[in-house]
Amino acid sequence: MNAPETSSPLSVNVRPDGVAVLTYDIPGEPVNTLRADFIDIFARAFEQIDKHPDVRAAVFISGKKDSFIAGADVKMLESVATAEAARAIVQRGHDAMAKLAASTKPIVAAVHGAALGGGFEVALACHARVLSNAKSTVLGLPEVQLGLLPGLSGLQRLAALTSLQVALDFGLTGKNMRPEKAKKLGVAEDVVPQEILLEVACKVALRLAGERVSGKAKTKKAKPDLQTLALEKNPLGRVILFKKARETVAKKTGGHYPSPGKIIDVLEAFASRGLEASQVLEAQAFGELVKSDVSANLRSIFFATTALKKDSGVDSDAKSREIAKLGMIGAGLMGAGIAYVSLDKGLQVRLKDRDGASLGRGVKYVADILDERVKKRQLTPRDKAAILSRLSTTSDYSGMKQTELMIEAVFEDLDLKKRVVAEVEANCKSGVIFASNTSSIPIGRIAEGAKHPENIVGMHYFSPVHKMPLLEVIRTKGTADEVVATAVAIGKRQGKTVIVVNDGVGFYTSRLLGPYMNEASFLLVEGVAIDVIDKAMTSWGWPVGPMTLVDEVGLDVAAHVGPIMLAAFGERMTPPPIVTRLTDEGRKGRKNEKGFYLYGAAAKKKGKGKHVDETAYAALGLPVPKKSPVSVAEIQERCNLQFINEALHCFSDGILRSPRDGDIGAIFGLGFPPFLGGPFRYVDTLGANVVLDRIRHYRDRFGIRFEPAPVLVEMAKSGKRFYQ
Repeated sequence: MNAPETSSPLSVNVRPDGVAVLTYDIPGEPVNTLRADFIDIFARAFEQIDKHPDVRAAVFISGKKDSFIAGADVKMLESVATAEAARAIVQRGHDAMAKLAASTKPIVAAVHGAALGGGFEVALACHARVLSNAKSTVLGLPEVQLGLLPGLSGLQRLAALTSLQVALDFGLTGKNMRPEKAKKLGVAEDVVPQEILLEVACKVALRLAGERVSGKAKTKKAKPDLQTLALEKNPLGRVILFKKARETVAKKTGGHYPSPGKIIDVLEAFASRGLEASQVLEAQAFGELVKSDVSANLRSIFFATTALKKDSGVDSDAKSREIAKLGMIGAGLMGAGIAYVSLDKGLQVRLKDRDGASLGRGVKYVADILDERVKKRQLTPRDKAAILSRLSTTSDYSGMKQTELMIEAVFEDLDLKKRVVAEVEANCKSGVIFASNTSSIPIGRIAEGAKHPENIVGMHYFSPVHKMPLLEVIRTKGTADEVVATAVAIGKRQGKTVIVVNDGVGFYTSRLLGPYMNEASFLLVEGVAIDVIDKAMTSWGWPVGPMTLVDEVGLDVAAHVGPIMLAAFGERMTPPPIVTRLTDEGRKGRKNEKGFYLYGAAAKKKGKGKHVDETAYAALGLPVPKKSPVSVAEIQERCNLQFINEALHCFSDGILRSPRDGDIGAIFGLGFPPFLGGPFRYVDTLGANVVLDRIRHYRDRFGIRFEPAPVLVEMAKSGKRFYQ
């Protein structure tokens, strides 16, 4: 065969048994990705294998240590000028994959590590797949998470191997497929230890070559069940299948994300008109999506989170400390949740609470999460036992003398937190890092009176900790860089996306919720129904409405934080005075089944769905609303402008290091609609002058609570943007 091109990512070695091993290894890169300029190299290699007289079969394998192909190079898409140019790239990719799939010599993908997006599509175009059983080996089509769809016909090939339902499931969710699942579905020929992956793949390739010569070649495919046959093997069944898929997508996305609909279109075309017809639609849809605002915003989030993975959180060269064991003070939902994400990533945790009963509840919380994972076959019982073996408990500070990091998640009370600081400094090693999980109290206040305030930092997690992706690290003016870097490193190890913010009341995320929830309360007082407010905000793109959110957070917690915000920021944070009547009546939200909505037995009596607790209106001294006096558009605009304006106030006040951190914090911590890119990117989209005009419109109507942030006024004058 011809020698590979200089610096080519693809090398070919023909073994004595006639198997050509194609090794994909991009020079100088930690992982393999697919790039447009490699398409021709791939196509030529497949053609050469097909024509080479000494080659009986081939194996496609990665030269990287722990990854196959991590997908397309997303940065490449930023330079694509037009939808037509993107469509052309996809068509060239179709041609290359067609040469692979049509090869007269069987080509087997030997997959170790992540085969995602285009990487999975390349593997699917091969004639068989052998996977390693390593934990790092996963398959998936995550393009939908970037507002795109697979562009190398992976959806169609997955459907052909398995079923339309499987292709819809993995295409619309972007979730990963584990090796054993792949084998069960018929996607993988075999799953073997990494050490014998290449040899097994070569044997499979030679077996397929022999079957072709003998004319006994057959395609392995999982046997369809009766439901699959009924839905997919007749036109009426397919109509029902795709109709249901569209209804589910519409309900989940609210119509804000175009790519799921395009995915359904492509698979529907494949089912009714075949591969070539679906590829025409696929290429056109890919081009349109690449140039859409939604995909651009979702890709910006991808780039931001990628950058944060490399961000130490400090501007200096300070290194993080090595932490093997941490102490966790408080075994409630937050403390137990923090313990779980730490244990799961290999850390030892010493959990402290006041008594055995409290500790027992905390341990049960951790065990319940692990049991759920065992039930889903994400863990084995042995894995669960190994994780729990790293957890120990205590009702005092015994066993914590050498702990490097102590995290507290006690009740939101300043005096209590100061007392815990003093206890830790008295009972633990000198220099121990103390991290507070407070959601609103300034870290500097907690550090007052500490012997070593430089070792005190905030680590604000979100509930439920094992599901929410954000960690907000808060530094005071006196916090040492080494301490900040350590908190960031631990957060990353726990699997969190970490932003670092400067100290202040409410920091960043909690501060945004104050004016947002206040505005919802003002709307309630004006006569807008509880569920009307929530539905307006969820239809705009929020995962839950503000009234539901305050029930989940706790009316008592909101009532506690409100005065703190008011004292710090003045009249701008003043809530409607009647809201305190709810907590005066003992309403705490979901936790005591008394809030804006019905819970428990009362909810069950009403039947399915979510039902407003209409006694809340009486508690507020308000009549049950009949017709909303405020339009849906105004509800959305007022609440969202309060949220966005407060994000800009935080930037003006120096709480945020960058607009990037502000957008990531709002999306990952509070659920700001990802398709809009975050509050700062949204301001850029609308234009600072437009946002300022709308805020001033409401300031003229309602007063100081709509006072525009200084940075917004400045940018409206200058015409500058947060992102260039």
